[in-house]
Amino acid sequence: MNDEPSLSEISHVPLAGVIGMPIAHSRSPRLHGHWLRRYGIEGHYIPMPVMPEHLAEVLRILPRAGFVGLNVTIPHKEAVLALADVVTDRAALIGAANTLIFRPDGKIHADNTDGYGFIANLRQNAPDWDPAAGPAAVIGAGGAARAVVASLLDSGVKELRITNRTRIRSEQIKSEFGARLVVYDWAQAGNMLEGAATVVNATSLGMTGKQPLRVPLDALSPQALVTDLVYTPLMTPLLAQAQERGCKVVDGLGMLLHQAAPGFERWFGQRPEVDDEARRVVLE
Repeated sequence: MNDEPSLSEISHVPLAGVIGMPIAHSRSPRLHGHWLRRYGIEGHYIPMPVMPEHLAEVLRILPRAGFVGLNVTIPHKEAVLALADVVTDRAALIGAANTLIFRPDGKIHADNTDGYGFIANLRQNAPDWDPAAGPAAVIGAGGAARAVVASLLDSGVKELRITNRTRIRSEQIKSEFGARLVVYDWAQAGNMLEGAATVVNATSLGMTGKQPLRVPLDALSPQALVTDLVYTPLMTPLLAQAQERGCKVVDGLGMLLHQAAPGFERWFGQRPEVDDEARRVVLE
């Protein structure tokens, strides 16, 4: 008797993964692998290095190989929008997608869950956070910052201050997101913090191996919530200094975990729980 699974049985095992270049650093396979084991789901999540020139071909082939969807990271988050058949409003607004769903009808559905993950992380780890309590200050104007800006405005922030080393990128975000944004010069970033109720570092500054974030915190209120999208190290210099001033701080790891949950649910049919065990697995 042959115990090997038939081709038809293999084809029903859902496959998902993450594409990018490079991809070896990604923590997503650990997280999704943990959730698959935890919920006893027969499926696989695979990291795949994909060169930009091969992106369109890969997206055509993977659904035929049993893939139900993908996470997308640098450098493909913008390019996949042009290759998708359906783009959510939030992905279009942000100008990037991090989650693809390969639908049974053959269409590619593109979404961006970064903003959702950002807000879910704040609500889980700072349940008293009130987006309407005062201005938000966002440091950075890249793709992650765009997701943060969109989610903060959607959550009810009435004034959003933004600064970036290249001012024109901040101005571009203001032109797209509207009058609630106020642009500050990089040299005036410290002034931006005065009266801010929510402060976000959406740059890679302060990450292990990167340059430090040199924004003076003299004007930072002890009542402010401070969060950093960087999670290596978990307690960045910004968070450590803010905590010393009495601020509530939230690290960036939860955003990574929460942004992954909607895709996992769509691909594998189970809403996963973001808890201490998931954090531990990703940090191992």
